[in-house]
Amino acid sequence: MSDQRSSTEQILQQLTNLQFIDSRIDEIIQLRGDLPEEILDIETEISRSKARVNKLEEEVQSLAAEKANLTLQIQTSGEKVSRYEDQQLSVRNNREYDALTKEIEAQKQIDKDSRARLEEIAVREVEAADELEKQREALEVITKKYEDKQQNLEKVIEDTQQEEKQLLEKRKELEKAVDERYLRNYNRLRQGLANGIAVVAMRDGAALGMSLPPQSQVEVSRRNKVVVDENTGRIVVDASFFEQAAKEVKL
Repeated sequence: MSDQRSSTEQILQQLTNLQFIDSRIDEIIQLRGDLPEEILDIETEISRSKARVNKLEEEVQSLAAEKANLTLQIQTSGEKVSRYEDQQLSVRNNREYDALTKEIEAQKQIDKDSRARLEEIAVREVEAADELEKQREALEVITKKYEDKQQNLEKVIEDTQQEEKQLLEKRKELEKAVDERYLRNYNRLRQGLANGIAVVAMRDGAALGMSLPPQSQVEVSRRNKVVVDENTGRIVVDASFFEQAAKEVKL
């Protein structure tokens, strides 16, 4: 009886060790998987931020060019008004005088409209400069965040690759020791479960938050039987097996 108990406990410990290793490998893969997604999101944000900066820079340049054209236009209109007024002094008839008057009024209207537009540009230039400064600061912040994430990813990959390699080696050794029937069942369970947890610890009479029948609790506590949760098909073990697994699998 004691030999059977010892053999069953050994099987339970082996399966728990497998789960302990696989759960850690899953964590490593998940950790490496999340960071690239975060980096891609940041890259998208950087692209959008750069687009906003470029658009504002183009607007500032466009406003400067328009302001220069309007300034030249005001100067030209003023020169034309002066010339037309001088011509009015020497016209021979009312028709020529009226025609010059219309030209003078038109140039004065151009001058008025140009000056009004210059006032609008002056206001918008201040607003655009302020927006551009804020967007550049935001771009600087997000770029720094991107660089930090990249460094973090590189460090995670560097740190976890070695750990994953060691865990895979331990798993390979453990697979050789586990009874083929139990190993096959364990792998089948893991593949069929979303979280990959085939072996779960019983804590306070429950497994993964679900209460176990009293009889199952007793059997799990005795540690001399492979207990399967009737609801999920998972193997339920005493929590002490996971405590031991942490010691045995420690890298």
